[in-house]
Formats: sequence, structure tokens, C-alpha cells
Amino acid sequence: MINNYLTVKDYGESEIIISKSRFLTYVNRAETEEEALLFIEKIKKMHAGATHNCSCYLVGEHDQIQKANDDGEPSGTAGVPMLEVLKKQGLKDTVVVVTRYFGGIKLGGGGLIRAYGKATTEGIAAAQVVERKLHYLMKIGIDYGFLGKIENEIRSSHYMLQDILYAENVEVCVHVLKEEEQIFTDWITELTNGQATITNEDALFIEFSKE
Repeated sequence: MINNYLTVKDYGESEIIISKSRFLTYVNRAETEEEALLFIEKIKKMHAGATHNCSCYLVGEHDQIQKANDDGEPSGTAGVPMLEVLKKQGLKDTVVVVTRYFGGIKLGGGGLIRAYGKATTEGIAAAQVVERKLHYLMKIGIDYGFLGKIENEIRSSHYMLQDILYAENVEVCVHVLKEEEQIFTDWITELTNGQATITNEDALFIEFSKE
């Protein structure tokens, strides 16, 4: 499993006008090919009367599923340049549909490539890019006498305090980057003179804005 990757935060849409043609862009996260295809079909139904509904998607930890569709535009002038924008931005699990309403002025091959690329870039900006980083939920079991010190140290650090559970002893729950698991464990062990019980719980991705 990769430790971090870029994707879009959520659904986004944008519109640009180029030589009287309207380019409407729709972007969403898609973690499976089925999700991508359903999104594309939804947009195509929404704009059934459009000149073109071009699409692309990139799915999988290693980009193993990637498709591009020109939907009637000259081969290689729409879906492929859209997909290239996703690759250049390093995005994963992302689907894009660019709907074009022809304005009467032909753009030519180069013009189409630039138009669809720009439309895709605008749509991605509207959806917002986030970085997903793999974290472990670490649980620290300590005597109450250590709680004040440990809580203060964690709150003053870059680690994310998630919860404090009060029982016979106290458990402090912290989100820790996967690659910092051992550093964190050694740090807590030192702070408690080896008297803490530290367990590695669930692995989960936490999102951070790239703005």
C-alpha cells in the first residue's frame, strides 16, 4: 500500500468558452472503474443533446486502470489530453467529463487539445486537490499520573490527538504517519520511562488540502 497520493477532494464543475464553444467540465473522485463509468453515464444523460461528452479516468494505486474517450472528436484530441492533465498533476482515483456544445467555429487538432486540456485543469481546480497520507491510529496506555505531560507534549507536536479514553488507566489515541510509527513509539517510551503500553491500531488515510 502506498503511503500518500494526490486525488480530488470531491465533486467539482467549471465552464469555459473558447471560440463560441462551451466546455463544461465535471470532476469527481472514483475509487473503482464502476464508480467512474457511473459518473460518466450520469453526465452524458444530463447533457444528452451536447455535441460531445468526452471523458477520462485514472483508477488504482498504480494507475492500473486508465481510459480516455474522444466521443466523436478527432482521435487523440480530447480524452487523451484530458488524461494527460491527470497524469501531469499526479492524480489518482479521478474521473473527468468535458461536455462540449459546438459554437460554429472549428478549433483544429491543436486547438482542441489545448481546449480540452484547459477545461480539465479548470475542473480539477474547482474540485480541489488533496493529498491523502496513510496514518496509524496509535493508542497509548498510561497511568493517570502521566496524562498531563503526555497530552501537553502531543498537543505541542505535529502529531494529531484524536481522543482520550478514561478508564482504570487512560488511553491517548493519536494519528501518526505510517513512516513515523517507530519514531513516535520511541518518543513516547522515553517520555514515560518505558511505562506506556503502545499499540498500533487501524490504518487510515487522512486528507490534507494542497491549496
